[in-house]
Amino acid sequence: MPDSAPNNERNRQILSAIVRAYIESGEPVSSRSISRRHVESLSPATIRNVMSDLEEQGFLYQPHTSAGRVPTATAYRFFAQQIVAKATLSPEDEERIRGEFAGASSGEEIAERAGHVLAEISKGLGIVVSPPISKTVLEHIRFVLLPDGRIVVVLVSTGGNTRDKVIRPEQVFNQQDLDHTAEYLNHHYTGFLLEAIRADLLRRLAKEEEQYALLARNALVLCDPGMLGQGSAQRVYIEGAAQMAAAPEFNDQSQLHDVLAAIEEKHRIIALLANCIDTPDPVFVQIGVKGMDRAGEHLALISAPYSFQDQSQGTVGVLGPMRMQYERAITAVAFVARAFSETLDRS
Repeated sequence: MPDSAPNNERNRQILSAIVRAYIESGEPVSSRSISRRHVESLSPATIRNVMSDLEEQGFLYQPHTSAGRVPTATAYRFFAQQIVAKATLSPEDEERIRGEFAGASSGEEIAERAGHVLAEISKGLGIVVSPPISKTVLEHIRFVLLPDGRIVVVLVSTGGNTRDKVIRPEQVFNQQDLDHTAEYLNHHYTGFLLEAIRADLLRRLAKEEEQYALLARNALVLCDPGMLGQGSAQRVYIEGAAQMAAAPEFNDQSQLHDVLAAIEEKHRIIALLANCIDTPDPVFVQIGVKGMDRAGEHLALISAPYSFQDQSQGTVGVLGPMRMQYERAITAVAFVARAFSETLDRS
């Protein structure tokens, strides 16, 4: 988030009060309503002057001459930046999240429940993106030879998640080769990421110290993330589309159509949430979402990575209108990411 902010503390407090008031009501905010809220009991005339300054600086706009002010995307960015390090999860939301996770018995079920509870709390979309194939943590692997020479790769990963992929390697295998290779991988590499398995196999072969050189070479072919990833989209769990469609911000049908069309393009959601993996912040907040054409101009994205044994896996997040309860959404996303990671580690 950019660091654009009003130039003094009083103006920052007033801007925060305006954003809060607009989030609560959805109506343009008047100077009188802020005067009643403000701790210093400033007069409406003083607040009107501050509002004019904030409008000139690009934080507010006035939809009609006689109306109050409405926050711009810049104001929401400032507001989110102010609360991201200070907000705390309410006991009610923590209890709700823990209760949602309590009965989950697999990674897939955890992901579905995470998306559901985030949608409930934020009133937007709750989204969970599974890790890419290279980030899959191997618990067990199996290879099945098909009559035409193709091979089904069955990957069982953390939490009992199963991913199947049909590949056609250039090398010819028989089922005995495949069974021996699977046994070798399961013996040496349980708990490793696929990308780490390949790196270790390459290291061993380069040193020519591997007594099972043939098995290692076979494993290298069969565990190629490039081949496994071809046409294999990451799984995306999305909850809350119906309630988001009912939000007053999307009374404009063309705007709603743009948003729903963007949601359908799962690869865009994956790309958006992938950005948060590389950010140094525990929670990534983007006001005005890039990469979603016109739809993104009216949206906010809050996301955080979840991990397994300190290795980044996938992402959880909330996508919703700019006018959302940022404290609740930010704290819920951060807590769900931690709870997801803890549940995977326990499993």
